[in-house]
Amino acid sequence: MKLFQLCLMFCLAGLHHVFAQHNSLPDPLLFNKGQKVKSVKQWPTRRKEILEIMTTQMYGTSPGKPKNIRFEVFDNDPKALGGKATRKQVTVFIKEKDKEAQFDLLIYIPNKAKHPVPAIMGINFVGNQAIIADPGVKLTTAWVENSQMFPCGENGEATDACRGVNASQWAVDSILDRGYALVTMYREEIASDRKETMFQTGIHTLYPELQIRDDNFSTMAAWAWALSRGMDYIETDKDIDSKKVAVFGFSRLGKAALWAGATDQRFAMALSNESGAGGGKLFRRGIGENITRLCTVFPHWYAKSLRKYMDKDSELPFDQHFVMALIAPRPVYLATAEEDRNADPAGEFETAKASDGIYKFLGTNGFAGTTFPALNEPISGQIGFHIRPGGHDVKMFDWIQFLNFSDLHLQK
Repeated sequence: MKLFQLCLMFCLAGLHHVFAQHNSLPDPLLFNKGQKVKSVKQWPTRRKEILEIMTTQMYGTSPGKPKNIRFEVFDNDPKALGGKATRKQVTVFIKEKDKEAQFDLLIYIPNKAKHPVPAIMGINFVGNQAIIADPGVKLTTAWVENSQMFPCGENGEATDACRGVNASQWAVDSILDRGYALVTMYREEIASDRKETMFQTGIHTLYPELQIRDDNFSTMAAWAWALSRGMDYIETDKDIDSKKVAVFGFSRLGKAALWAGATDQRFAMALSNESGAGGGKLFRRGIGENITRLCTVFPHWYAKSLRKYMDKDSELPFDQHFVMALIAPRPVYLATAEEDRNADPAGEFETAKASDGIYKFLGTNGFAGTTFPALNEPISGQIGFHIRPGGHDVKMFDWIQFLNFSDLHLQK
């Protein structure tokens, strides 16, 4: 009897912790002054409040759409990949006063699909030439890393040895076979991801005035802003349906993809793979990466204003379900992996659960998950989720789920 009572006591304590944790979450449907959002008609006003909170307290202020932006299509090959696709390469030029920055888009458009086609757009880790072994892809002139995960380059310079080194994370053939265009760009061409050169390269050089403030134009915000500039180009391309573009990202670039989806409502959907802290997982669980690590190891990722919350993850006046609320009611998918403990798989699941209310309030079927799923058992709805075996990576299983989810929402 005593053993039963002890077990019951621990179970109730665990449930109390879960409910306390859930109840401590700030309510996206509560105005800053405390009133409840009572109708969908009121939501845009509350959404504006949430956007301001996340901008000033975490991601930083971004410029508006640049007035001086132009696109140069320097490659248009209708017989790429053995005739499967049309390959386009486009340089995006952005000019502010006497300064200009540029980055390249690599685009594959399936030839057999009826045009205009839906598309998946995402930033890559090692350069456009790394996502596929296509000799026609321009080598990046930006710095590239040479690591165990990404064996590429000599002294930071891309060489032909870099071609296709990141191909396992980009299911190009499968994406094209399912009727989607793929659009990608390289993180280092947009904004430096290194402490040594943070805020000194790419688009950051155009807006120095946005660094002398607490809510500075962070690297995460810069990557998201560049994705929006990619969307600016897509709106000019008759081969791609700009109303059916999903934004995708893995790891830190998954964090950026979610913020792009939150800040640019032109994206029809967001696909986040193992984005973890500052992405898909709740901070206040206190598991995996935390705010202190983000602000010290990666001080450029988020605005300086986030630093005041170091060691206060459980006291935030917001959490990542606010980012999901900014994406709502558009579809969003959070994918994670069993061994990726830094990303806190259960924390990503809790974010999906915490976002269910706002998605249902806005008229969708929200998130169907109530208990944490088994491995390789995707949950689908307006919010999707899965956990697969393995570690921090993008596997074919992930892409199959992303494409199934995309078919459900973009190929109607």
